Amino acid sequence: MLTVGLTGGIGAGKSEVSRRLVEHGAVLIDADRIAREVVAPGTPGLAAVVDAFGPEVLTADGALDRPRLGAIVFADPEKLALLNSLVHPLVGARSHALETAAEEDAVVVHDVPLLTENGLAPRYDLVIVVDVSPETQLDRLVRLRGMTEQDAKARMAAQATRDARLEIADIVIDNDVPLPRLERRVREVWADLVRRAEAARGGPGASQE
Repeated sequence: MLTVGLTGGIGAGKSEVSRRLVEHGAVLIDADRIAREVVAPGTPGLAAVVDAFGPEVLTADGALDRPRLGAIVFADPEKLALLNSLVHPLVGARSHALETAAEEDAVVVHDVPLLTENGLAPRYDLVIVVDVSPETQLDRLVRLRGMTEQDAKARMAAQATRDARLEIADIVIDNDVPLPRLERRVREVWADLVRRAEAARGGPGASQE
C-alpha cells in the first residue's frame, strides 16, 4: 500500500484532483466528507460541538449549520482550535479504519485540507500539494462559492501559508492551468504513484528506485 496525503489551500481544487485520481484507480479517503459524517445528527460529535458553541449552530431541523459555525470559528483562532480539538480525533479514527480496510496493493489518497496545519505529513509515504496563487483562491471563493471577499480572506488567513504547504510537498500539482493541462499532470502523477507503489512491494518498478 502507498499512502498519499493530498492537500492545498481552500479553493485550490483538491476535489477536482482527487476525483481524477480516483478515475485512475486511487482509493480516496476524504477528510472533509468524514468531518461531515462525524457531526451528523445524532452523533456524539455533533453533541460535543453544540455543547461547545451552543444550539445556535444548529439548523431548524437539528443539523449542523456549517456556514454559521464557520463564520464563528474562522473569525476567532481560539474557537477554531476548539472546534478542531473536537472533530479532528474523530476524523482521524475513521480515516485510519478506512485505510486499514483498503487492499494491500492500493494507492490510498487522503484528501486532507489541514494536513500542513496539523503537522500530518509524516503520516504518509508522500505528500501532494495542489497549488494555486492566492489571487486565484480568492476569485474562486467569491465567484464560485458565493463568499464575501471578507469571509474568503478570513478562511484563507486561517490556513497555512502557500510557502508552508510547498515546503512539505513531495509532488506539486499546479492548478492555475486549463483543465486539459491539469488532466495531463494528474496522469503523470498517477503513473509516478503506481511506480512507487510497485517499488514498495518489490514489484516491476523496484529496479527503478
